Amino acid sequence: MKRVLILGGTGDASELAAKASTLPVEVRVSLAGRTREPHNVSENTRIGGFGGVAGLTTYLCEQEIDLLIDATHPFATQISFNAAAAAAELGLPRLMLVRPAWQQIPQDWWQEVENVEAAADALTEHAKRVFLTVGRQQLGSFAHLDVWFLMRLIDPPEENATVPKGLLLYNRGPFDLTSERQLLTQYEIDTIVSKNSGGSATYAKIIAARELGIKVVMVKRPSVPIGEQVEDAESAISWLASKI
Repeated sequence: MKRVLILGGTGDASELAAKASTLPVEVRVSLAGRTREPHNVSENTRIGGFGGVAGLTTYLCEQEIDLLIDATHPFATQISFNAAAAAAELGLPRLMLVRPAWQQIPQDWWQEVENVEAAADALTEHAKRVFLTVGRQQLGSFAHLDVWFLMRLIDPPEENATVPKGLLLYNRGPFDLTSERQLLTQYEIDTIVSKNSGGSATYAKIIAARELGIKVVMVKRPSVPIGEQVEDAESAISWLASKI
């Protein structure tokens, strides 16, 4: 029986792992450990980094992995490039599951920026009350601003982290439109800062912003390594089935 390693951390990865368990293949899942209480997606789940390309290559060899599927977050580019390098070195078939990015429509009020630092710069002229949804590791990029932030996180920041002024809100998606609309109204939000993560779990805030005429500073996706890609778990299962 062949072994597949799924690099996870997304809802797509969890769905893929569940579907893959019905195939004649041994499924391994790896999570980076960014979230302190991740969902249990497989009985063969490891948590933590590999130690760069060399560490991942060693793990793939030691565990006798035959197939590699990268289903990490669209902004987790370091592990994606490491996976590409390790798979190329070992000659392993590799697939990327990359969900489609959100697309702006005429009713949206977006300002697209290249990175989180540029998103902070975009707030200096107009924003007063900002809904910040970029994750706990990048809060410090906004701490110098004279802006009030509503910061939604899954886990609390580290003890020594620099945190902008405002309110920390702990919650895990998916989020519905009614609650997102209420949140934006309750806290009088005038701007949202979001990464273009794609998917449905957090898209309700974008719809709510559209309805309420709220500006969205949208961080564009970084580039990913060249390689075969699919957009959903079903397509990844088809690829996997063709390899076993």
